[in-house]
Amino acid sequence: MLNKAFNQQLFNATFGACLLMLLFMTNALAVEIIASVDRNPVSINDSFKLLFSSSESPDDEPDFDPLEQDFQILNQQKSTQSSWVNGQATKSISWTLDVMAKRTGTVRIPSIAFGDDSSQALSLTVLAASAKQDLSPNEPLYLEVSATPEQAYVQAQIIYTLRLFQRVSIAQASLTEPTAAGAIIERLGEDSQYNTQVNGVRYTVTERKYAIFPQQSGRLEIAPLELTAQVVSGGARSPFGSIFDSQRSQTKRVFSKPLSLDVLPAPNHFKGQHWIAAQQLYIEQSWSNKDLSVTVGEPLTRTLTLLAKGVNSSQLPDLTLDGVHSALKSYPDQPVLKDKKDPDGMTALREQKVALIPSQAGQYALPEIQVPWFNTQTQTMETATIPAVTITAVAKEGSSNPTPIVDEPKVVVPSFQSAPLDVAPTTSSTGYWPWLALVLGLGWLFTLVWLFWSRTNAGKTKSETIDQELPLKQAIKALQKACAANDPKKAKLALLDWGRAQFNSTKIESIASRCSANCQAEIKRLNESLYAKNGSQWDGSQLAQLVVEESSKQHKQAKQGDALEPLHRL
Repeated sequence: MLNKAFNQQLFNATFGACLLMLLFMTNALAVEIIASVDRNPVSINDSFKLLFSSSESPDDEPDFDPLEQDFQILNQQKSTQSSWVNGQATKSISWTLDVMAKRTGTVRIPSIAFGDDSSQALSLTVLAASAKQDLSPNEPLYLEVSATPEQAYVQAQIIYTLRLFQRVSIAQASLTEPTAAGAIIERLGEDSQYNTQVNGVRYTVTERKYAIFPQQSGRLEIAPLELTAQVVSGGARSPFGSIFDSQRSQTKRVFSKPLSLDVLPAPNHFKGQHWIAAQQLYIEQSWSNKDLSVTVGEPLTRTLTLLAKGVNSSQLPDLTLDGVHSALKSYPDQPVLKDKKDPDGMTALREQKVALIPSQAGQYALPEIQVPWFNTQTQTMETATIPAVTITAVAKEGSSNPTPIVDEPKVVVPSFQSAPLDVAPTTSSTGYWPWLALVLGLGWLFTLVWLFWSRTNAGKTKSETIDQELPLKQAIKALQKACAANDPKKAKLALLDWGRAQFNSTKIESIASRCSANCQAEIKRLNESLYAKNGSQWDGSQLAQLVVEESSKQHKQAKQGDALEPLHRL
């Protein structure tokens, strides 16, 4: 009995010793991975280097995903060095990461797994950025922004200027674009670069300009810009680099100040149909025939050009006139819209051509064209005018020349005259009554045939019109529903369906070019909201209303076109 107990104790002791030896051997086989940083504490706007090093190859490649919670990994690289000294081989493996902290305070660098091996965790102190708004000239890198004017009218141009001041070398950099809710922003020209001195310190300045067009009155908030740059600095060799490295780079992040501007509504005394706020505006016309005469049935082309400085082309109004006279047909081309971008702002051009074809000889008076606009330099209302003009239509040689057209066409009531009948004399007492009865009978017969034919074709035309209008109404209904929900994605799909039904076009740019200036601006706002980085709320109420008005306008023009004579072949 005693021997049995002794044997049991001996077994337990031997088993425990084996477990301890196995645990010791396992720990001895684990690869040691050391984690370190190049400095501590660090600023939230400055990058720092995080190094993982080992004298042996770990079990697997590292998994740096746990770092993404509190840090932004800018760059990473792996290096391996081997050497043979006094008959002994040594090996060094390192992983170097450029990272930036995402929050301030005491931040934990987690343990990183290398397969079954792992590094130890670290604690890092992250300091907040300087709270001062105006950076000292001693700063190696800073941004400066300004807006002119600081108070502007709705849809008037605001020049937003960004300047990057640097007195250090930059390996590479990225800069965010300006964003502002309810505004159209266009970049102006190429960057310019020059040297300057600020309080005796020499800087290289890179300047970039934007044109901002606020689409609603009130406060316009322009978000800060963010610059992320790799700053190159010389000096002593980094403890994390090669002995051949003569330079080090550090990633820095700097921000501009936010700007807040006042946007005024259009003045109450503005009475124009289209609001235009510009620095300068000109309107002119040209003709394919300078003497303003044309042969009946042939086209006379009129070109209207509207040029405005400090305006986006989508803001320029339609210059096409409705029919002046029923005998003067007008066939407008698609307008040509252009934007010229210079450092001092945008210049917009709208060119419209219309072919005028008279069907009768005479003189046709075209009324004057007035474009009211607001001068942002003088703060006054002005009107650009093209005076009234009269064109002359000449009858073709050898053709009969009906009564010439006057400014106000008169209603002509035709009168019937008795034409002598070439009939042999007859002794019949009935006289001309049988012939009159025959003529009346044939007239009634032709009338019945015409009524039957017109009703049949009217039914077909009505059926075809209903088939064409059905998808158009469905598209408008879907667009109104998407706009009411302020859903830009569904609104764009519905807008494409509407463009396919209305214009037989499936491209958003082509659809916009066929609409009025206000509708073009709303379509552009819709398109920009789908790709905006800030994800600002889109308001679809204006787009739905303008599309309904555009459909009504197109329908009206189509009905007028049905009554027009076909375009003469040239």
